[in-house]
Amino acid sequence: MKKVILLCSIIMTMIACTTKDENPLLSEFQTPYGVPCFDKIKTEHYVPAFKEAIAKQKEEIQAIKDVPDDQLTFENTFVALDKSGGLLSRCVGVFFNVLETDGDEQMHAISEEIMTMCSQASDDIMMDADLFKKLKFVYENEKNNLQGEDLRLLEVVYRSFVENGALLSDEQKERVKAINVELASLSLQFAQNVQKETNAYKLFITDESELSGLPESVKTAAKDLAKENGREDAWMFYPSRSSFIPVLQYADNRALREKLHTAYNVRGNQNNEFDNKANILKTLALRQEKAKIFGFDNPADFILTNSMAKTGKNAYDLLMRVWKPSVKQAIKEAKELEALLQKDYPNEKLQPWDWWYYAEKLRKAKYDLDEAQIKPYFELSNVRKGAFGVATKLYGLNFEKLEGMPIYNPEVEVFKVTDAENNLVGILYTDYFPRSTKRAGAWMNNVREQHDTVRPVIVNVGNFTKPTSTDPSLLTMDEVETLFHEFGHALHGLMAQSKYKTLSGTNVPRDFVELPSQFMENYCYDPDVLKTYAFHYKTGELIPNELIEKINKASTFNQGFVETELLCASILDMDYHLLKNMDALQTPEDVNKFEAESMKKMGMIDQITVRYRSTFFNHIFTTGYEAGYYSYTWSAVLDADAFAAFKETGDIFNPEVAKKYKHLLEQGNNIDAQENYLQFRGKPADEKYLLIRKGLL
Repeated sequence: MKKVILLCSIIMTMIACTTKDENPLLSEFQTPYGVPCFDKIKTEHYVPAFKEAIAKQKEEIQAIKDVPDDQLTFENTFVALDKSGGLLSRCVGVFFNVLETDGDEQMHAISEEIMTMCSQASDDIMMDADLFKKLKFVYENEKNNLQGEDLRLLEVVYRSFVENGALLSDEQKERVKAINVELASLSLQFAQNVQKETNAYKLFITDESELSGLPESVKTAAKDLAKENGREDAWMFYPSRSSFIPVLQYADNRALREKLHTAYNVRGNQNNEFDNKANILKTLALRQEKAKIFGFDNPADFILTNSMAKTGKNAYDLLMRVWKPSVKQAIKEAKELEALLQKDYPNEKLQPWDWWYYAEKLRKAKYDLDEAQIKPYFELSNVRKGAFGVATKLYGLNFEKLEGMPIYNPEVEVFKVTDAENNLVGILYTDYFPRSTKRAGAWMNNVREQHDTVRPVIVNVGNFTKPTSTDPSLLTMDEVETLFHEFGHALHGLMAQSKYKTLSGTNVPRDFVELPSQFMENYCYDPDVLKTYAFHYKTGELIPNELIEKINKASTFNQGFVETELLCASILDMDYHLLKNMDALQTPEDVNKFEAESMKKMGMIDQITVRYRSTFFNHIFTTGYEAGYYSYTWSAVLDADAFAAFKETGDIFNPEVAKKYKHLLEQGNNIDAQENYLQFRGKPADEKYLLIRKGLL
């Protein structure tokens, strides 16, 4: 690796992958830092590579099974298992990253075959009776002799086998395998339906007067989008948040706001080829069946066994404790906004497509704060520098942009991350703009996970406001927070210090994994941090103190809406996954009825729409957050409490607290999540800090 790094520093522009193999996925990448040679990998390489990788892992597993019983050790079982599947991990890291960010029709066409192969391969290992027999023998004989990461690996892997069916009967194992394959297929179909329906809707406006109120930058972006879609005479909008949220926020045209709000909220729910309601029924029924096979009453309790919450009830109870003050505040906010609405539309009721628009007016009236004033100071590359700067100040990390690296799309940028002693921490890719080949949302991916001396390769993905023909990418306040949030996930992966892949970085309970990401959001609007990155994109002027004061004074503005929108999605998720049977969900139309009943039961107000309606709720039907969307709130309690540890010292960059928090990040799953947090804070997290921060207490 040192030779590769040295070579890179001398001839960075002469990057090429090995050509000795026809399939570049099947050998180590001969690139700087061993990053994937995206420029050489073609769609036709994936299926053969996955087949060979799965076959290779089977050989590695067989080698463990072939160890005589009298020679079994922790090293030749648990450690060998952790090291197995290296080639498969490489294929997974590359394929699924490209599929989600730049997947064309060919990629999507092979995705189900690959998902099925991976699901079956995983189940074959986790339900292998002979393999588990070896592991069980070592577990029972070594659990009192190991310590530290070795003991943690022993416990985590053994428990994982049990929870994935190792103790089931042969008949039960076969049924669980079939369920897993079908769930993988349904997940892919759900995501593809959402993406295709998002891309299919194109609203062209030809009369500029209909765009009254929209900032010029928003209109320019819409004009550029229309040109990309063959319409020189129009402005185009579609149901991606970067496209329709500015319309909700600024457009005087109420009918236009309603049209785009509706287009966003009916995705997957139009009884067409992309409808997801039947998909939801099948998914929930299979999850219930699987939970019962494992002896649980409902999917939530099964899924949350190893979470910090432990049970669905505990998660639900926390959500309701935060929900009550949130919806109470949202009701107050709605009354204020409706009073503004009625000045324009006497006797009309406030609707969900009115909220953003009148909230923006009210923010301007209360705090003289117009987001259009702020955006020019939030040029994307400067915001990213600000996030990097926080990591430098807290953890001593440095970021160097690398040119000429292999990338999967021209919009991707690559950074080398080093520590204060110039040791390599990892490689970070950033991919920030929406495109038709990218799924909606923002996320962090591990292309290569840290383990032992191997340093990670991490990707941060967003769907932020694109540059226009006249302006660079200028972010909204929500997008600034999202950039800092996903960078927090990246830091969790980058700073990992584990001996074993299984325990590294973000391989932690779902309700702990959002702590590092949400913690970073605390820094984005701090006055001292703003002064490091908020420069006007035209003049270079630093953001005025007056604007900084306005931003911070308005920090609790509209938080009833923000929390209510998030929490009602979390509660809807729990309502689905606390079900013990499908009595309430017999037909596709029952999905809409169930969602409406869930909203009514929790006391949701009509003026706010759930953040993710069921039919495009990718988190719980695609990306692994089922019975886990509550984790954003659980982790928010942790992050507010953790940030309070800094604030209590009077220095949000306090070196002693930062050192302890850095250790928390490095630990990954080396120790229990609750123990990890207690080591940092010295006491359990207190939800009062979250309520105070949100202005709800």
